[in-house]
Amino acid sequence: MNTLRNKVSLIGRLGTQPELTTFETGNTIVRFTIATNERYKDKSGEWQEKTQWHTINAWGKLAELMNNVLSKGQEIIVEGKLVNQSYETKSGEKRYSTVIEATDFLLLSARQTSQSSAA
Repeated sequence: MNTLRNKVSLIGRLGTQPELTTFETGNTIVRFTIATNERYKDKSGEWQEKTQWHTINAWGKLAELMNNVLSKGQEIIVEGKLVNQSYETKSGEKRYSTVIEATDFLLLSARQTSQSSAA
C-alpha cells in the first residue's frame, strides 16, 4: 500500500433539508445532516438503538446536484473524507468539529412529496 487514505462511507437518512450557499466567488457549498443507526444487545440482553448524527458538506457541482435531488428523510449512501475544523466563538473559546466532505452519493429511497395520494 503506497498511501493511506482518508475515506468514509455512510448509509443514513437525511435529518435536515440540504442548505445551499453561494459565495461571492461563485463557489457553492451544500450542508445537511444524516443519521446512522446501530442496534445492539446490552448486558441484560435487551435490544438498544444508538443514533449518530453526521454533518455532510459538498462543494461545487456535487453541492448543486445534492441540493436539487435530496430532501429530508431520504435514505442515501454518502462517500467522502473526514475533515477536522476549528473555529472561535464570540467569547473567544476555541471549538472543534469533524464533518464529512462528500465526494459522491447514491440515493436509496425515492424523493418524498408533500402530497399524499388518496385511495
